[in-house]
Amino acid sequence: MSKAADYEARTEKLILPILERMNFELVDIEYVKEGDIWYLRCYIDKEGGITVNDCEDVAREMNDLLDAEDFIPDSYTFEVSSPGLGRPLKKEKDFVRNMGKNIEIRTYRMINRSKEFEGVLKAYDKDSVTIETEAGETLAFQRNEIALIRQAIDF
Repeated sequence: MSKAADYEARTEKLILPILERMNFELVDIEYVKEGDIWYLRCYIDKEGGITVNDCEDVAREMNDLLDAEDFIPDSYTFEVSSPGLGRPLKKEKDFVRNMGKNIEIRTYRMINRSKEFEGVLKAYDKDSVTIETEAGETLAFQRNEIALIRQAIDF
């Protein structure tokens, strides 16, 4: 297990009880370096969306736990955030929530002269994702071909 994966897993164990008590959902955790700064980010959500105050309440409790556990030797910035409108679909519940909705898929390599696809999520399993395009075409993608999958945002 990588250093980042270990820190993310340990953070998840600390934050889940807080989120369950507040009826929030853990969307993702990432430990990443941007420039010279390490960031430990927790993305949370709830029905109706997360507010700045929600993020602040979780961060306040988590800061105390992270200070007490002190398992990250690097200097880092801890952030709690909403995943935003363009949140990626990563977990089973993300796919369930978006079944029948319009999604965007970006692939690593060109498929039919394109790397970007949009359509209604029709099916998924551990190996593939199937959409139906606006033109009625059914497209199936292998998960290892997909660089990003998220709910499509129509403005």
